[in-house]
Amino acid sequence: MKAIAVRRETATPDALVDRVMCHDVRDPGRRVVVPKGARIDATAATTLLGVPWEEIHVLALDPGDVHEEEAGERLAAAVVGDGVEVKSYSGGQWTLTATRRGLLRIDESLTDINAREGISVFTLFSGQPVEVAEAVAKAKVTPLAIPEQTIVGIEAQARAAGGVVGVTGFKPTTVGAVARESLDAKQRARFESALTQKIDWFGSRLLPLRCALDRGLCARRGIYARIHCWAGVGIGRGSLLAPACGEADQQHDVRANDWHGARYRGRLPVSRIDSQELRRGGC
Repeated sequence: MKAIAVRRETATPDALVDRVMCHDVRDPGRRVVVPKGARIDATAATTLLGVPWEEIHVLALDPGDVHEEEAGERLAAAVVGDGVEVKSYSGGQWTLTATRRGLLRIDESLTDINAREGISVFTLFSGQPVEVAEAVAKAKVTPLAIPEQTIVGIEAQARAAGGVVGVTGFKPTTVGAVARESLDAKQRARFESALTQKIDWFGSRLLPLRCALDRGLCARRGIYARIHCWAGVGIGRGSLLAPACGEADQQHDVRANDWHGARYRGRLPVSRIDSQELRRGGC
């Protein structure tokens, strides 16, 4: 590509058509009539010749050069992976959004892609939970034009990686929870509501909350056999679920341990209190 300074006295439509504008051109009212980066066609050339200016700067593209908008569109399409789509173009940037709720995954090849001159793909952090339609990345070609070979190389690299920016959807599962008897009815209801809301967000299902008033009875009735995915939940002052359970200082927790053969095989939850009650014959 070549930068050209065009003087008003020598300007003609032929000298302007098929060039790329290097800066905004304004009319006497300060309104932009031809913006920076615009590809000058016959209409734009006529507009330019109809407003006052002494000198303007344009780019003449060489064979094999690609305009920033086309190159940016190809860049965005190349880096898109599963669970992501190219959404919109604005301000010289192409926006990539999530098509599903899940964890953002950024392939390590992005480092090499961004190392290429004139290329910029910026994203949220890899591993970050994202919502449907949330902007997860933006792609931009910084110069007004770029050699097509640069884009071709990125397309090949992204294709080999199977996509650079993707979203891995959450795997639906069934979650069970057991509340200790130290939760009163109000605390239990608030806890169950908060936990249900959080589990629903991940696309999973919460089984009816169980209260371990009689751990031995619960085990004999096979309550825990219905739990396909055991969630150990700790609730205290520092917990995200603390507001659902009041200002209790003690930690309400249920963890899976294997201190007894039968409980090991059944993967039943056991806490320190369980061990104390076992010694007292409470189970």
